[in-house]
Amino acid sequence: MIGLFCVIIYVGPLALMFTTLLVQVWCFKEIINIGYSVYRMHGLPWFRSLSWWFLITSNYFFYGESLVADYFSVIFSKSDFMRWLIAYHRFTSFTMYIIGFVWFVLSLKKRYYMRQFSLFAWTHVALLIVVTQSYLIIINIFHGMIWFIVPVSMIVINDVMAYMFGFFFGKTPLIQLSPKKTWEGFIGGGFSTIIMGMLLSYMLCQYPFFVCPVEYSEAEDSFKYDCDPSPIFRPQEYSLPETMANFSALLGWKKTVTMYPFVLHSIALSLFSSVIGPFGGFFASGFKRAFKIKDFGDVIPGHGGMMDRFDCQYLMASFVNVYIMTFISETSPQKLLQKPWRVKQQERKYGRKKCKRNNLSGACAHQGENPLTDPAHWTSLLLARSLSCSGGEGRRCQIGGLLFRL
Repeated sequence: MIGLFCVIIYVGPLALMFTTLLVQVWCFKEIINIGYSVYRMHGLPWFRSLSWWFLITSNYFFYGESLVADYFSVIFSKSDFMRWLIAYHRFTSFTMYIIGFVWFVLSLKKRYYMRQFSLFAWTHVALLIVVTQSYLIIINIFHGMIWFIVPVSMIVINDVMAYMFGFFFGKTPLIQLSPKKTWEGFIGGGFSTIIMGMLLSYMLCQYPFFVCPVEYSEAEDSFKYDCDPSPIFRPQEYSLPETMANFSALLGWKKTVTMYPFVLHSIALSLFSSVIGPFGGFFASGFKRAFKIKDFGDVIPGHGGMMDRFDCQYLMASFVNVYIMTFISETSPQKLLQKPWRVKQQERKYGRKKCKRNNLSGACAHQGENPLTDPAHWTSLLLARSLSCSGGEGRRCQIGGLLFRL
């Protein structure tokens, strides 16, 4: 499996995204099959069909909202039909969900209302656990494959090292849900994850292929993996604490240390993967005990189902995404470049009128046909869409959260 994982990484981010979708569908299938085994006993119709319909609807909503609209709209906007889908994506998604909702109501049978509503909730919880997390994994990949490879590897490292420490030194039980887990394995796996995670992060930071955000180049008509690395992937010099600096000076060493900032960020990822990550596995263990099953499936010989292998990964994906958005993320120029493609014709006319009404005709002077070849054009469109002014002479205007006077 490690060899297959390396091959997928070598092929590139699209292969990783496609693999993530396959894993998502399989995990959803395993969870739904548990519910179906209960549901089928009552001879009630449509549960599996409805579950798959809601899976399709959820994927259409999530991936159409972010991937197509934010990253691939330059490609898809060349088609009138795809441009229409992008413009009315949320309405289409809502319509699809309403179809499933009405379908469910029409399938209700007397005497089984409670069971049917329980399984309706079952489907939505499965969607929350599987679809939302896999969506976050793909968003993480777009920030750079390192945000996928390092967290996934940390979970694997922690799992393996916790097993080894527990096997050789384990004596104290950790939690009743998993009787074989021990405190010795938990602590040993945690320290091992931090050290090995830092080493892996250091190695990957040296290659643009892993650290560059995934971006589509219209000029090359392909994805590009070369970029000017973000500051967190460039070596930085840090001053040692005073005590360590004095000790270092006595040994004739420098009082500073040079490292990639991402290596420091990897410590936070390691701590989460080793302290909180295992609780994803404990949650899955409790779930299986509740339904008296050993594994979610048998797709992986000797390891159970796909969900048995990815229970901790989904929890880790959520944390990584929150961490990126809170401490790392910057405004992407590529996303700004996508926005003019989603400006409707009526909005363009309305924008020009607003510019003229507020005496900003100079900002709206460039109205070429191709926004990507005319930066002034898309800048003025974005300005016009978000501009609001009040007052007469010396009036106050606002663009987003910025206030200024004219």
